Amino acid sequence: MDYVNPRGVRFTQSSQKEGAALVPYGLPCIRELFRFLISLTNPHDRHNSEVMIHMGLQLLTVALESAPIANCQSLLGLVKEELCRHLFQLLSVERLNLYAASLRVCFLLFESMREHLKFQLEMYVKKLMEIITVENPKMPYEMKEMALEAIVQLWRIPSFVTELYINYDCDYYCANLFEELTKLLSKNAFPVSGQLYTVHLLSLEALLTVIDSTEAHCQAKVLSNMNQQEKEVVKSNLETLNSTKETSNNNERVLSEGKSSSAVSEPAGVCPPTSGCLMADQMKDGCMELEGGSEAAEKSIPRKPTRFSCILPSPQELMQIKNKKKLLITGTEQFNQKPKKGIQFLQEKNLLATPIDNNEVARWLRENPRLDKKMIGEFVSDRKNIDLLESFVGTFSFQGLRLDEALRLYLEAFRLPGEAPVIHRLLEAFTEHWRKSNGSPFANSDACFALAYAVIMLNTDQHNHNVRKQNVPMTLEEFRKNLKGVNGGKDFEQDILEDMYHAIKNDEIVMPEEQTGLVKENYIWNVLLHRGATDEGIFLHVPPGSYDHDLFTMTWGPTIAALSYVFDKSLEETIIQKAISGFRKCAMISAHYGLSDVFDNLIISLCKFTALNSESIENLPTVFGSNPKAHIAAKTVFHLAHRHGDILREGWKNIMEAMLQLFRAELLPKAMVEVEDFVDPNGKIYLQREETPSNRGESTVLSFVSWLTLSGTEQSGMRGPSTETQEAKRTALECIKQCDPEKLITESKFLQLESLQELMKALISVTPDEETYDEEDAAFCLEMLLRIVLENRDRVTCVWQTVRDHLYHLCVHAMDFCFLVERAVVGLLRLAIRLLRREEISAQVLLSLRILLMMKPNVLSRVSHEVAYGLHELLKTNAANIHSGDDWYTLFTLLECIGSGVKPPAALQVTARADNDTGAQSDSEVSSSCHPSDMSLDRGYTSDSEVYTDHGKPGKMHRSVTDVDVMNSGWLVVGKDDIDTSRSTAGLSRLGPSPLVNQYSLTVGLDLGPHDTKSLMKCVESLSFIVRDAAHVTPENFELCVKTIRIFVEASLNGGYKSQEKRGKSHRYDSKSSRLKKKPKESSTRRSRVLTQHQAHTHSDEDEDETIPASYHTVSLQVSQDLLDLMHTLHTRAATIYSSWAEEHCHLETVGRKIEADSRTLWSNCWCPLLQGIAWLCCDARRQVRMQALTYLQRALLVHDLQALDALEWESCFNKVLFPLLTKLLENISPADVGGMEETRMRASTLLSKVFLQHLSPLLSLTTFAALWLTILDFMDKYMHAGSSDLLLEAIPESLKNMLLVMDTAGIFHSADSRTGYSDLWEITWERIDCFLPRLRDELFKQTVIQDPVPSVPMEQQHQKSIVPPSPVGDVRPATHLAPLEKPCEVGASESERAAAPASPTISTSASPSFPASAPTKTSPVTDIPPTTAQPPLILQPLASPLQVGVPPMTLPIILNPALIEATSPVPLLAAPRSTDPMTTSEVN
Repeated sequence: MDYVNPRGVRFTQSSQKEGAALVPYGLPCIRELFRFLISLTNPHDRHNSEVMIHMGLQLLTVALESAPIANCQSLLGLVKEELCRHLFQLLSVERLNLYAASLRVCFLLFESMREHLKFQLEMYVKKLMEIITVENPKMPYEMKEMALEAIVQLWRIPSFVTELYINYDCDYYCANLFEELTKLLSKNAFPVSGQLYTVHLLSLEALLTVIDSTEAHCQAKVLSNMNQQEKEVVKSNLETLNSTKETSNNNERVLSEGKSSSAVSEPAGVCPPTSGCLMADQMKDGCMELEGGSEAAEKSIPRKPTRFSCILPSPQELMQIKNKKKLLITGTEQFNQKPKKGIQFLQEKNLLATPIDNNEVARWLRENPRLDKKMIGEFVSDRKNIDLLESFVGTFSFQGLRLDEALRLYLEAFRLPGEAPVIHRLLEAFTEHWRKSNGSPFANSDACFALAYAVIMLNTDQHNHNVRKQNVPMTLEEFRKNLKGVNGGKDFEQDILEDMYHAIKNDEIVMPEEQTGLVKENYIWNVLLHRGATDEGIFLHVPPGSYDHDLFTMTWGPTIAALSYVFDKSLEETIIQKAISGFRKCAMISAHYGLSDVFDNLIISLCKFTALNSESIENLPTVFGSNPKAHIAAKTVFHLAHRHGDILREGWKNIMEAMLQLFRAELLPKAMVEVEDFVDPNGKIYLQREETPSNRGESTVLSFVSWLTLSGTEQSGMRGPSTETQEAKRTALECIKQCDPEKLITESKFLQLESLQELMKALISVTPDEETYDEEDAAFCLEMLLRIVLENRDRVTCVWQTVRDHLYHLCVHAMDFCFLVERAVVGLLRLAIRLLRREEISAQVLLSLRILLMMKPNVLSRVSHEVAYGLHELLKTNAANIHSGDDWYTLFTLLECIGSGVKPPAALQVTARADNDTGAQSDSEVSSSCHPSDMSLDRGYTSDSEVYTDHGKPGKMHRSVTDVDVMNSGWLVVGKDDIDTSRSTAGLSRLGPSPLVNQYSLTVGLDLGPHDTKSLMKCVESLSFIVRDAAHVTPENFELCVKTIRIFVEASLNGGYKSQEKRGKSHRYDSKSSRLKKKPKESSTRRSRVLTQHQAHTHSDEDEDETIPASYHTVSLQVSQDLLDLMHTLHTRAATIYSSWAEEHCHLETVGRKIEADSRTLWSNCWCPLLQGIAWLCCDARRQVRMQALTYLQRALLVHDLQALDALEWESCFNKVLFPLLTKLLENISPADVGGMEETRMRASTLLSKVFLQHLSPLLSLTTFAALWLTILDFMDKYMHAGSSDLLLEAIPESLKNMLLVMDTAGIFHSADSRTGYSDLWEITWERIDCFLPRLRDELFKQTVIQDPVPSVPMEQQHQKSIVPPSPVGDVRPATHLAPLEKPCEVGASESERAAAPASPTISTSASPSFPASAPTKTSPVTDIPPTTAQPPLILQPLASPLQVGVPPMTLPIILNPALIEATSPVPLLAAPRSTDPMTTSEVN
């Protein structure tokens, strides 16, 4: 029953089931209508005009936009086969309206149905790529443009690009669509002519689409802060992510669409990309009812491609598939040349089994569309591969197919060879398989084989042109006749033969190699449909953002290259902004995925556009300021570095180069070129200096002359920058201010460690080399490096070694002073000041200060100001953080080197020289190479306790080195018996051996080089800070303090005139003028000129003392007064300090060395050296200093704590402090101040008598008291004749009277045993006094009657008396061992003869004949002394021979060893001598 609608149209029911209701406009109707619309689009149908085709396309557009066709299988079949084929054919037409309309329909198809059209989509994309790339002059430009637009629209479909990648690039037998498209678009973004057209911008737009979507997904992840796997994130938030992406990309889509529409009009009917999908979703339910729920339910479960292990494979799995695909393609290419070679290659790569698996190879031959059909035919038909042929045939499914249909399918898989035996083999295998598949429909296999052969012959007969020329084509009857009785003696069914005949006649079986034109198209299309029907046709839908990382790694290179080109060539603001937006998005993605190489590449590309690295410095402000594109690039570079600096690696170098250019062009903010300085009053200096004529190496006069000689035009050019230039510079400064380069430093504390290390490497790379570096540049980079280290002090341990090595390189390898060295030194000290509070690094930092000691002495002296001020700051802020003795040693050594010009320890200097080749040493290496394990302190003197200890060792009677060794060393060994190997380490200072020190001299015996008074003053201030705060004086630094004070005393003596050279001051000429200029050659001439001037100053130094300004005298005077005060402070506090340490240490059992607070320790470690220091200032040429020092000395000697000293210490005080002082004062210290010197000598001699009288009691217990007393008398004699006025002539006798009266009252001169009642000391005393005060005895002791007066010895004879040379301290030898070493001096030897041989010590013994008239032995009342020890009375004279070998003679009285004194003394010097125990009898020499 038909149905007629109200309009009269009749609907005939074709296949309605019985009993079912007739539904008008049902699916059959829709299918028929859809088929009709599709037929309208067939370009090969002659009935279809262009208008009809266009109408059909427009109607199909409406249909696809409004109906969910994909859900209806019957409609989908039409789409897959006819519609797609017609659309692809229309892409080749030249009519733009048809071309545009077909593109629109294709877009709608693939937007909504691509999961069913996998291979159709592949063909479509290939067609578009072909259109874009074809070099056909007939091809309209608009067609290319529209093809690109079509790609851009496709790429904007959410996750379309990802699906391309996973379904095609990650499919073994599909083209790498995504990769090839990316390359094509990138290439197309670069114009050949240099002119940018819409095509180029569209290509960039397509590339940016991937970047945009990836960036949106990254932003969404960052914002949502999810740490789950990407799959879970995307599944749970799919809608949110989509909307986020839409929003983020909205502006740029509008922009790009607007741009493209301006170039070419958009085809009519184009709707937003997602309209079809949205409409389909709304209509899905109705369609599902039509098709039935079960079928739709089946399709709702996504199918998994066989190559994947799961629906969403991991990126690693995809990478493995891609690698396998590359190998398969290589194997395929080799197979197409030589099949065996290809199979062997795949076996080697484990893609095919070894030994060969025929089924596996057969499957590969069937699946791989890239294989050459001819080669497949040859390979499978080879008689060696019979088994493979069976497996190959077995891959075909012939069930239900007629023999000719099966044969057609079989022959499409390979090219049938021409040889009859080969064809026989192939057909035999085919017919056998066909029979088995279809239940043996014919009598036997021969019948089947004959029929198959007949079909091939029929195909040749009907369609081969060569055959047709000779014969008339075979008719159906002839075909039947030929096959009569072949089927086992019977005929085949006639209907089957007829069907076969017509099928072959109407549709030729064309071998793959021979196909052309429409036949080939049909064949390819059929293969495509066949592949789509298998599992190969499964198309995966993936959630957006699933494989963004993989896609980005493939697209970033082409995209950044295209962005760079477009940014460079375009002048349009919108396009420039689009490019910058692309750069920023690429940066964000690379930061999100941690792709440092991408980010580096991006920064390097952008840096090129800033014009900072390409322009000369002179033009840079103008060029940069007037280039808006450079501004944008610079802002982008700095913005990206601020935001994503974590992943910067190599790019830091380019950013730092840009910063350097800005620095050179003076475009950086003021704060960045202003650096801390210790010496400058403002605490800051500028790294850039003002250009002055002197800096330029020309005088003002020359400048004036050159100005006069300039012509008018040149002169006008020199007047100054033009308004445009000034405006450009102002713009440049404003732009750089917005870039905020300083943030790179301040924000560096947030950088990842690896990025921070790369940044530091980039800064360190700007270091001095041959002629390619500029000193200011290196200084600027150094300052940035130091600021970065300080910003990162929380993790400074990770970067300290790098910085330390850099500073080592700059300081230690510097041969001459320069600005860079100065900044390196200041930088090291700044680091130390800031980092010492951090316990984890403080030890390394302090050890690194030894770098300063490794510097060349001439360089170090030039930075003395900076070091002095820096050390002061360091101690002031961090003294409490310094605990180790080693660290204190480093600091005090530095103070000494800087303040007084002491040469740095030789061990370090050697290390520095030897280390030139090996690079910088680590802190531990410096420590181990220069720091012996022994903790012995180099105090600059030997303590008395050490002398006693050595004396107490019985095995130390001999010397292990010869006298010649000692003489050659320039010093006499005092205080140590020997320098044996067991103690050699102990004798070393922390940084190597120090010279042996003469304790009987007030000097420390160090060679002081030139030094700067201001530096000395600052060092004294630093020392004062430590000494005056009891908390900072520790057992580790006490002795170092004392030693340093004494060195400073020596440096400041007489105002430091001798060691202070004016060169020190002129060396500190403005450091800015000492910096190298940009051109090294100019700088060297300028520098040599400056140095020559300074040398000239130096030569005339000694004649210019009177020109030293008054302020200099004030400063040096202040230094001496400060030192006096310091020594006095330490001296008075010493006892308390040591007592508190002793108490603290007695509670600690683990302490290595015990601290004693006894008077002996205090004397040797503290009081004695300090008194020597004060005494040395008593010898200052300046009256004020002398007088003050004497006052301090008197106060110090009479301080209460010193009363605890025993006789040996007091004797040591005379020998080491008072006697050397009195000796020195006899010299003409201050010729200009005769009266002052008289007064000084008077006070010194008075002090001597006071100390003697105050401590007479303990002194009496000494075995050497007589020698001590006679030495005092000797000084009284000398001082009587030292002055030109009456001051000393009056004072000396008074002092002497006091001493004599007190001694007489004490009964020292009395002896009950003698017949006169007076001791021998009485006789010796008056014998000595009578030489210079003959009447004194009568004045004081008139009642005394001397029965046997001693004949007086004239002064001339006194000088000829036996001179006993100094014995090495502690050289305690029995008298029997004192045989003369050389011939003793003759009695009449003259002074000159004795002076000529100062190194020949003579020792008088009983066997010596050299004393015939030296003393009145005949009057000696002592008769019980053995003859071997009988000696003349002991009278010691001031020593004529020098104490120090090689040092100018000093008339210093010598005190002999106690053992020697007793052995040679003619009288018992004391009524009750002390024990002769070596510990007590050895006198402290």
